[in-house]
Amino acid sequence: MVPHKELVDLSLVGNLLLMVVFAGYENFVSKIDVKDHEDRPEWMGKLDFSGLKIKLIASIVAISGIELLKSFVEINSISDRELMWKVGIHLTFVVSGVLLAWMDKIAASVKHHK
Repeated sequence: MVPHKELVDLSLVGNLLLMVVFAGYENFVSKIDVKDHEDRPEWMGKLDFSGLKIKLIASIVAISGIELLKSFVEINSISDRELMWKVGIHLTFVVSGVLLAWMDKIAASVKHHK
């Protein structure tokens, strides 16, 4: 059985996996024709490669942030070195996400000028 602490991580990863599979299929293979079905996700058909990339890095940052928060809650059970590694990894994900978003913004503005 999955502990309740890891349930959020699993739901984020599951959501991310579904999003990547469906959006990847729609972007690279063929459109999924479900018309106006009531269970159709709002993002389906609207999520391009750039949007998928941003959602992917945002989910990774969220999962990393939750892991870092767990470390802060259990601060007495981990070493300073391990905590610094986790903070460094999390900051790397955050900076990567900001840079990806910035590059997409630059690419979109260059497209509109042509």
